[in-house]
Amino acid sequence: MTKLDETLSMLKELTDAKGIPGNEREPREVMKKYISEYADEVTTDGLGSLIAKKTGKEGGPKIMVAGHLDEVGFMITSIDDKGFLRFQTVGGWWSQVMLAQRLTIVTSKGDVTGVIGSKPPHILPAEARKKPVDIKDMFIDIGASSREEAHEWGVKPGDMVVPYFEFTVMNNEKMLLAKAWDNRIGCAIAINVLKELQNTEHPNVVYGVGTVQEEIGLRGAKTSAQMIQPDIGFGVDVGIPGDTPGVTEKEALNKLGEGPQIILYDASMVSHKGLRDLVTDTADELNIPYQFDSSPGGGTDSGSIHLTHKGVPALSITIATRYIHSHAGILHRDDFENAVKLITEVIKRLDAETVEKLTFE
Repeated sequence: MTKLDETLSMLKELTDAKGIPGNEREPREVMKKYISEYADEVTTDGLGSLIAKKTGKEGGPKIMVAGHLDEVGFMITSIDDKGFLRFQTVGGWWSQVMLAQRLTIVTSKGDVTGVIGSKPPHILPAEARKKPVDIKDMFIDIGASSREEAHEWGVKPGDMVVPYFEFTVMNNEKMLLAKAWDNRIGCAIAINVLKELQNTEHPNVVYGVGTVQEEIGLRGAKTSAQMIQPDIGFGVDVGIPGDTPGVTEKEALNKLGEGPQIILYDASMVSHKGLRDLVTDTADELNIPYQFDSSPGGGTDSGSIHLTHKGVPALSITIATRYIHSHAGILHRDDFENAVKLITEVIKRLDAETVEKLTFE
């Protein structure tokens, strides 16, 4: 096992934390622990999004850097008389990546281990073997023999279920394997941007935000942005790479390790051109690598942030991550560190005059 440095320890703690939409307390506490050291004050909005404020210049432009605390997972909907659990997805899942996967059910009496079960192939007709199993036909097996036994262990409808996975540094130590990169890596970027600004003058007020309920409609970004009323917004999230077998260049171009992704367009937002140009000009000037990406589907917290108040110039900056919305993803540490560096350097340039010019680009 690789010895974890300070950054890896933070990433492990963030990804190990369990938090589906509406149940973000655990990752929020981890983010609060790390970001409080670099913030002037830490508050939450009414839905539970974490807002850490760091003042460079009093009365300067308000800059929001938002990652989301929630991860995709499941919620228990019922328990049958034999003790098997029915569930619904919370966030987007593809049925093929779910079967036989280990899970943790978070109950009022502590964690319970389960596995997603289905019929073995031996008893399936040939046609059925070729088809993905419908999510509605899946169930969770916790080893209980009855509904009463499941209840005794604390399991009840409404309980959160999260993928079980161990944070792993791979043989190439830059490659990091974990659950919930979507989007604890965004939370880590927000933490480290405030860290980088710690002993630096900056002409604005920066808000590092961990939003809630992004995976079910960018909800926490709406409420936290209403509270902050930012002048500039950055949604930091994960993006799709095109460097694995079977993915064509038409579907995805980017590669792990070649820099953060600058999102041009997605289903939630057309990126603000002036802000995009400032970001790429800064990257070019400082030789920070980056990649462009666009996606006709999906969206990030920027989609909610840019519609706040009277409208906010916003940009999504993402980290290419393999196998998102499954039990485990892989990303490259250099992309994380370059995203932090790039956003930090852009923030240093966002004074009142620059922000005012940007607004009318």
